[in-house]
Amino acid sequence: MATTPVAAQEIPALPGWMAGAWQQEGADGAWADEYWTPPRGHMMIGAARIGKGSAPAIFEHTRIVRKEGTSLAFIAQPGGGSAAEFPLVAYDGNMVEFANPAHDYPQRIRYWRENGRLRARISLMDGSKAQEWDYAPMGGS
Repeated sequence: MATTPVAAQEIPALPGWMAGAWQQEGADGAWADEYWTPPRGHMMIGAARIGKGSAPAIFEHTRIVRKEGTSLAFIAQPGGGSAAEFPLVAYDGNMVEFANPAHDYPQRIRYWRENGRLRARISLMDGSKAQEWDYAPMGGS
């Protein structure tokens, strides 16, 4: 997938195309939900949870913010713990990617829209240890 590097003078819009309630259901009873508010006040607020059957395993508070006069950043708080910041490194009209090479895992976070679905991938900087999600609109197909 081609990416568009972010030039220093460009400040892209918040990715409003991510807004909504999204779900992934696995045949083995595994599931994942992700929620994003529409852009407002230079911020989008997100939440995610992953589990199997009736047992949640992981939850995360997230947000995408416009940094003062610079660009965008993805901020993640897995399990409600300490926040990790990932600056924007690439975007286009249907894709946004953030990276922080100093973070243990993940180091790269990418979201994109494809066929009415929200896709997400996390990995190390070199693309290894990748995990992917393919979310349908909640209540949809």
